[in-house]
Amino acid sequence: MSSSSERVDLDGNPIKPITICMIGAGGFIGSHLCEKIMNETPHKVLALDVYNDKIKHLLEPDNLPWHGRIHFHRLNIKHDSRLEGLIKMSDLTINLAAICTPADYNTRPLDTIYSNFIDALPVVKYCSENNKRLIHFSTCEVYGKTIGSFLPKDSPLRQDPAYYLLKEDDSPCIFGSIEKQRWSYACAKQLIERLIYGLLIFMYLFFCISCFCFPIFTNILSLTAEGAENGMDFTIVRPFNWIGPRMDFIPGVDGPSEGVPRVLACFSNNLLRGEPLKLVDGGESQRTFVYIKDAIEAVLLMIENPGRANGHIFNVGNPNNEVTVRQLAEMMIQVYSKVSGEQTPETPTIDVSSKEFYGEGYDDSDKRIPDMTIINKQLGWNPKTSLWDLLESTLTYQHRTYAEAIKKVIAKPIAS
Repeated sequence: MSSSSERVDLDGNPIKPITICMIGAGGFIGSHLCEKIMNETPHKVLALDVYNDKIKHLLEPDNLPWHGRIHFHRLNIKHDSRLEGLIKMSDLTINLAAICTPADYNTRPLDTIYSNFIDALPVVKYCSENNKRLIHFSTCEVYGKTIGSFLPKDSPLRQDPAYYLLKEDDSPCIFGSIEKQRWSYACAKQLIERLIYGLLIFMYLFFCISCFCFPIFTNILSLTAEGAENGMDFTIVRPFNWIGPRMDFIPGVDGPSEGVPRVLACFSNNLLRGEPLKLVDGGESQRTFVYIKDAIEAVLLMIENPGRANGHIFNVGNPNNEVTVRQLAEMMIQVYSKVSGEQTPETPTIDVSSKEFYGEGYDDSDKRIPDMTIINKQLGWNPKTSLWDLLESTLTYQHRTYAEAIKKVIAKPIAS
């Protein structure tokens, strides 16, 4: 690691060591961000999470080069009085905490709303009241559906990328109907964005006033006044499918047997078990994927260039890695065969309906292509890793980490 005197920001100013309160540090993104900060910067991290499995290698033994610069605090932000004190001790708070699995949006909509909106309120409040900078992780799901998806099927405008490109300061946020619970996540994330940005939908809040919601309402009003008065420094991050080692979980190994992780971990689980990959509604939805190490580079630029990042919302994705979910499955089958040495299964994929896979109330967006203009202009960031390379890195890790454990799970007799 270079000394702090040798490190400068994008404008040539020396980068001073800071203390970062990272909420959700034990998760996929948090573990990679902690690694980056420990390996390449002099900053300190107060790592907050319920679990620390993915960052244990950073916490012990005591002779690590960064010993003393990362401290783990086991807490749940829902009900822990230590949260405000830890935010006060820090120069910057990064909030990564969320329920962010599509299967949960559908089956646990209330938990999803609580986790992504209600539980985030104290974090925003404490940052505002104590004049602390906040980097808040949102989601590309706040965009909802594209304008292009509403055009007639035979319209020539469907070929125009302008109707599908998602821009932070321009694109509308279009969600499905209320009965489609899948949008509970996107709604909660958009509302906390609006709160941070200083725009409140007061009509919505008035409808919420009751004995149950009144404390929340008054808390938001006081928080907004504080934010306006203090001028809280903030950055909002909208990730577009960050992919890499330690992502999500494998059901029955390090997650619940009945759990349904996100698409890449779902497909990884199928490949590890030698099962056909399940394509929801034919796998026609299109997505872009970015390598976690590329994305973390962008986050570090935000951390160390507050003058360029404050007040901005940033898309962080890779528009060059756009594929349909079916194409993603086909690529993953090829890559896994290469890294594992196993034969391609006779029936590589099967089609399932979204109702069968996710249950009632599921809905989806057709495409998610990030516009990269703002992050490129402000931070000079562009992703580097191709889809093939990021899949090879990720599936090599998945095979090395889980293949033997999966064999034991499969061989284990079913308990009576």
